[in-house]
Amino acid sequence: MARDGSVAYTLSTPSVPSEVALAPNAPAGASPTAAPPAARVVTALNADVLAGTTLGAVEEIWYPSSKDQRKIHGWIIKPPGFNPARKYPLILEIHGGPFANYGDRFDEEKQVMAANGFVVLYTNPRGSTSYGEEFGNLIHHAYPGDDFFDLNAGVDAVIAKGYVDEKNLFVTGGSGGGVLTAWMIGHTDRFRAALAFYPVINWESFALTADMAPSAVNNWFPGFPWDHPENYAKRSLLSVVKNVKTPTLIMTGEEDFRTPMSESEQYYKALKMRGVESVLVRVPGEPHGIRRFPSHEAAKLTTLAGWFEKHRATVQ
Repeated sequence: MARDGSVAYTLSTPSVPSEVALAPNAPAGASPTAAPPAARVVTALNADVLAGTTLGAVEEIWYPSSKDQRKIHGWIIKPPGFNPARKYPLILEIHGGPFANYGDRFDEEKQVMAANGFVVLYTNPRGSTSYGEEFGNLIHHAYPGDDFFDLNAGVDAVIAKGYVDEKNLFVTGGSGGGVLTAWMIGHTDRFRAALAFYPVINWESFALTADMAPSAVNNWFPGFPWDHPENYAKRSLLSVVKNVKTPTLIMTGEEDFRTPMSESEQYYKALKMRGVESVLVRVPGEPHGIRRFPSHEAAKLTTLAGWFEKHRATVQ
């Protein structure tokens, strides 16, 4: 904030990655009921990149959860050159946290997914922040859980629009989104393939190995795993692995101490022992998020595109 009351801030919209904007203060003597001066964008940091790029159109969506009819908020990105008469494959992309949110802002990874010919759905299921305390605490000591219904209903809502091929549904997410990716395929076989980035699979081992273990035990669970084994077990992704039929790729950094590699190894081994098509990708030198090296961050998207394309059904 400047001395005259003007405010500089970062601006992002679904079509603007990041710019600096300036909101000037109202002039002295202005009527308190007058409209404030219009803000203006003062940078063009991404003009060169966007000049030769066609972005996918972003549509806001609200829909009822199949669990309790709560309103769930989300966004749809359509491929560039979108034709509503066609049928497109769909990617459900799930945010991590789990206490976090998606919003009305630019998302380059999802734009790349859309540029590869996919409709992309990303939503804020129960537990997401910015919708109030009650909504955020619906997952208190109960995550993952009813998020499944919020996310699955979102897929149904987009299918109802008429331009999604129901035979080509895919699911992905990282961290808490990787948890919910594994949770989704443990409850339905509607997805042709899944990609779980750096997930947590076994809450007991997570509570004893992750760098945030003390915080997780104190805030996400009713106590230590040895005192509450039932709570940890029913929320473990291993509790539903027996249901999984979906081809699944797991991708995790070898220096990830937030969701340690041992979590991904457990899931990979469990899927292999059950005969489910599965791949484990270990990324050297990468911590949580796989974005230390630009080439590795790019590899997240090329790996996703290749895995989903491999399992994509031909539209008749």
